[in-house]
Amino acid sequence: MFELKGKRIFVAGHKGMVGSSMARQLAEAGAIVITADRSELDLINQASVDYWMADQTPEIVVVAAAKVGGILANDLHPVSFLYDNIMIQTNLLKAAHATGVDRLLLLGSSCIYPKFAPQPITEDALLTGALEPTNQWYAMAKISGIMLGQAYRREFGRHYISAMPTNLYGPGDNFDLQSSHVLPALIRKAHEAKVSGAESIEVWGTGKVRREFLHVDDCAGALVHLLRNYDEDQHINVGSGSDVTILELVQIVCDVVGFTGAITFDTTKPDGTPRKLMAADKLGALGWSPTIELREGIERTYAWFCESIR
Repeated sequence: MFELKGKRIFVAGHKGMVGSSMARQLAEAGAIVITADRSELDLINQASVDYWMADQTPEIVVVAAAKVGGILANDLHPVSFLYDNIMIQTNLLKAAHATGVDRLLLLGSSCIYPKFAPQPITEDALLTGALEPTNQWYAMAKISGIMLGQAYRREFGRHYISAMPTNLYGPGDNFDLQSSHVLPALIRKAHEAKVSGAESIEVWGTGKVRREFLHVDDCAGALVHLLRNYDEDQHINVGSGSDVTILELVQIVCDVVGFTGAITFDTTKPDGTPRKLMAADKLGALGWSPTIELREGIERTYAWFCESIR
C-alpha cells in the first residue's frame, strides 16, 4: 500500500468535476494538495508546465485536466479534442519525469475502446478494433497518453499508471446543451421542460443503446484507492459494473426532476456506440466497489443543479 499522507500531490484540473472531488478526497486522506489556476499555468504550453513543475516539485501528479464534451462538441471541434488533450498530458508527463516525480495517475475514458468491443469491455480490448467515429479524436489522444505512461515506465522505471473511468456525472458537471454529455443534458432538458410546462422533451437517437454511469465521488474514491494500491503497466477500468438503456435513463431523470410529459426520440441523430459497459474485475479485486446507486446519484446531481442556477 502506497502512503499518501503528507505527500505533495499536484491535481491538474482541480476545478473540473473529477479533479475537484479528487482534490477534496486526497486532502481528507492527509495529502498536501497542490493546484494551479489557468492564469498561472497553461497546461498546453510546454515551457509553462516545465517551469511550474520545477518550481513546485510535487511528489505525485494526477492528470485530471482534459478537454471533454459530448457527441456534438467532439464533432464540431476535433482539433482541440485531439491536440489540446495530447499536449496537456504530454507536457505533464514530460515535466513530471524531468523533475523526478516517480508516481503519476493519468485519467482517460471508456471511449478508448473499439466501437464494437465485446461486452463487458476488458482492458485487453484496447486497439483490437475501430473506434466510435463520434469521439475518435478524444479517444486517440487518451490512447497516446496511456502509451506514453507505459513508455516512461518501461524506459525509466517510473510508476506511472492510467485509469479509464466510465461515463461520469455529479456536482460540477457541464450542463450546457451544446457541449455536455448525455446525463447532464437530460437533467437540464427535463428541468427546463418542467419549468416551461412543455408537453414533451426530445432525446437524440433511438433510446435503445446502453450506457454505464458512475457518480464522480465514487470515481474519485476509486482513483485514490488506485494511487494507494495499483502499480501495473496496463491501464485499469473504473466503472459501476452495470448499465441502463438511454430510455431507462431518461425515465429515471424525468421522475427525479418531476417532468411528467412525453419522451420523443430524434432517430436522425447518432446513437454512438451500441453498448459500452466496462468490466471492473481488476478494480474489484483490489477491494473497491461503488457506493452511490444511479437514482441516488441523479437526485444529488439535480439538487446541486437547482442550487447552482439560483
